[in-house]
Amino acid sequence: MRLLLLNSNTSQFVTDKVAAEARRVARPDTEIVPATGRFGARVMTTRSEVAIGEHATLDALAQHADGCDAVVIAVSYDSALRAAREMLDIPVVGITEAALLTACMLGSRVGIVVFGSRVLPLYQEVVSLHGMDARVAGWRVVDSSSPYGQGDQAEADRLTVAAAKELVERDYAEVVILAGAVMAGVPLRLQDQVPVPLLDGVSCAVPQAETLVRLAKPKARTGSLSALPRREVVGLGPELSRYFDGGQA
Repeated sequence: MRLLLLNSNTSQFVTDKVAAEARRVARPDTEIVPATGRFGARVMTTRSEVAIGEHATLDALAQHADGCDAVVIAVSYDSALRAAREMLDIPVVGITEAALLTACMLGSRVGIVVFGSRVLPLYQEVVSLHGMDARVAGWRVVDSSSPYGQGDQAEADRLTVAAAKELVERDYAEVVILAGAVMAGVPLRLQDQVPVPLLDGVSCAVPQAETLVRLAKPKARTGSLSALPRREVVGLGPELSRYFDGGQA
């Protein structure tokens, strides 16, 4: 099985981090194929960057999805998730949707930790789009950019644990999600400090993608996620344009 792991940001550091966690949780017979966005922000933190990232996601999928059995979109805004499911005929999993679905199977009340106050509304809208608002017990913001660097993470870890514990103690969260692709693998080192399950999106998404491949269900032949109709498009790269010419992989 080949899983395309797509970081639509342009940060190779993030791609390397999510790929390491994906390989840790994947089955031995699964090959992880990492890819990084060709254009756009190093790390998306604004609505404009997220909008550009959706185009970058489809562009990268058109370049790298051939020969893969499923896709994991390793961007915590689940960039272009539904469009990707329409465009491709293989399963596509978003890391935040995967974390939310996993959390719902581990607890009734979900807490979410995000990094940076500016992105909080963006994450709340992602959760709403997935129809999960009622399961969220509370949110906490950690205003630290250190997880996006390669230095010492001790301070970020301390703030993350404090935020997770506060969600448990004050909002009665029964499971906590650490939002952000850069959180891949972090629950592994922090779990013993938090009294409820601690999740990141990548470690949830990869097993779910593997399961969908093994279920071997066909792509919908009708509805909004059925194959793209032929459409005239202008200015797109040749790889992406072919999906609008009936050339779906």
